[in-house]
Amino acid sequence: MQTENLSPKESIDLIQGMINKTKNAVADSSVFFLLWGWVVFAACILQYILKNVVHYQYHYYAWGLIIIGIAGSVYLGIQKGKITKVKTYIGESIEQLWISIGITYFALYFIFIKIGYQNAFTFYILLYAIGCFVTGRLIKFSPLVLGGIGAWILAVCSAYLDYDTNILISAFAILISYIIPGYLLRMKYKKTALN
Repeated sequence: MQTENLSPKESIDLIQGMINKTKNAVADSSVFFLLWGWVVFAACILQYILKNVVHYQYHYYAWGLIIIGIAGSVYLGIQKGKITKVKTYIGESIEQLWISIGITYFALYFIFIKIGYQNAFTFYILLYAIGCFVTGRLIKFSPLVLGGIGAWILAVCSAYLDYDTNILISAFAILISYIIPGYLLRMKYKKTALN
């Protein structure tokens, strides 16, 4: 293996190239933001309707929609794995971040069974914020960063509001942190792919 001495400019160019490759890979993966964004958004709205309009006792069954997100993620992950051969440090970091967040969601499910769900949405919104903010910072994509900041603000607000309002706040947090940035990321990827 040959080592090469790079000038500071060449080093910066190399790093920027890796960031751009990761941006494109994440932008191509915007389908995950959109998939999970719409699944969670739909579950929030459905739960709100079942609880407050229909007055259905088991309104939380709306979260069964998560199965669609899991199945879709597994399918898309397998498809992307067949296509993507090159991994970057930033790409791996983002992947590990979202795996950690996914495991935390799963753990919180069991924690809230024990302590009650009255403040569940505050914690879920905080996780939206962390994932989107860190991903946005790593790939230098402002809409994800702003979505994360917006979700943090909504998480603080949610701590002062009732459970029913928190369902809607969570839907709004998903809209600004996953769905809107997901579409913007998708548009950016398509524009880059055309060039």
